Amino acid sequence: MGSAGLVVAQSVSLSGVSGSKALVVIDGAAPRFMAAGQAHQGVRLVSVQGDSAVVEIGGQRQALRLGEAPVSLGGATGAGANGAQRVVLTADGSGHFMPQGQINGRAVQFMVDTGATQVVIGESEAKRINLDYQRGQRVSVQTANGTAPGYRVTLDSVRVGDAQVHAVAAIVLPQPMPFVLLGNSFLTRFQMQRNNDQLTLERRY
Repeated sequence: MGSAGLVVAQSVSLSGVSGSKALVVIDGAAPRFMAAGQAHQGVRLVSVQGDSAVVEIGGQRQALRLGEAPVSLGGATGAGANGAQRVVLTADGSGHFMPQGQINGRAVQFMVDTGATQVVIGESEAKRINLDYQRGQRVSVQTANGTAPGYRVTLDSVRVGDAQVHAVAAIVLPQPMPFVLLGNSFLTRFQMQRNNDQLTLERRY
């Protein structure tokens, strides 16, 4: 899965410096201390010096300075109030698109699934990100193993790279899942085009 993820659009800022470590904020998630050479969510810390640091993503290097606004690496275009208008995903070795992202501001691992009508979240993952799914509508969901109970909820926001969509329908299932299925309740907000191992999402609205 290490090769999967985003060609574009990760927002990175420097929140603090402690000795040889940098406190880095990636895509608005909680700050994370990183040492030179370490990588997280596709962002590698190259060096730390004084009140600045250098990071690398997708082969591009960018200097970050303490207190400055976040920078977007990887060539996001057309950013607006809801982020980038265009995101390019790269398949992993198995041909799956597995971008890192966020649900309601909490970091998650997605797998793009055009066969899923909605975003699908396992119960344990829903608890981890503090999703109040039990207040949602109880439903029966057809799965590969038969019918299972679930909860229909509306997510405040779903973010992949710099592209953020609000009011996204989702289903929470009781069984554990290794990732969140990024289904059509998110994907239909974009025009999708696949070219070999790349999937381009172009925002519709």
